[in-house]
Amino acid sequence: MERRGSGRIIRMSLNRPTRWAIALVLIALAVAISYQWLDRPIAYFAHAHFHNEPLFTRLTLIPEFFAPLAVLAFLVLGLRALVEKPLTRLEAVTLLCALSLVVASAIKNQLKLVFGRTWPETWVRDNPSLIRDGAYGFHPFHGGAGFESFPSGHTTAVVAVVSVLWICYPRFRVLYALFVAVVVIGLIGADFHFLSDCIAGAFLGASTGWVVVTLWESGGRVPVSTERMSR
Repeated sequence: MERRGSGRIIRMSLNRPTRWAIALVLIALAVAISYQWLDRPIAYFAHAHFHNEPLFTRLTLIPEFFAPLAVLAFLVLGLRALVEKPLTRLEAVTLLCALSLVVASAIKNQLKLVFGRTWPETWVRDNPSLIRDGAYGFHPFHGGAGFESFPSGHTTAVVAVVSVLWICYPRFRVLYALFVAVVVIGLIGADFHFLSDCIAGAFLGASTGWVVVTLWESGGRVPVSTERMSR
């Protein structure tokens, strides 16, 4: 009990930007460790044991449905707002999921250009890859589809949505974690991404969801997070 209490006091004593900065440092460390010691062995293992395994590829298709659903949610809820009908909590959460996805995807696209990482396998336009060419590393601002492995867009998308739900409906967090794990396992098993790509994508998605919810509630709108509703 004392440990829980002390941990809660420490979290309360740190403001939100400080906690995010600490998390960023820890994620950067995790990415560095994965890049140096884990990414290549995992990619070689996946290629040797799961190459062309359709199950892993199917698992990666889950986030593909998010973008059209986000557009649909934005249109429907936007029309509702135009006729001056207030959003319910569920509708507000749905809108925030859509906004988080859109913002995270836009940031992800810019980060892919900034980092310019090659892919585990050769997929597009004869791209250089670890498996075929032994190509491994970052090439900042290189540009081109062959240098867009980092961060993982699929992981970013799924966590951008799940992070909003994580904050607003915490009772289902086990299911959210399993949902993310399924997508990440598919990406790594199919050799679509390195582990560190997924780590970075998860942090980006989680950060976006958290910021979107915080901005929404700071404007005095209908509360969506359990923390704000309990006040």
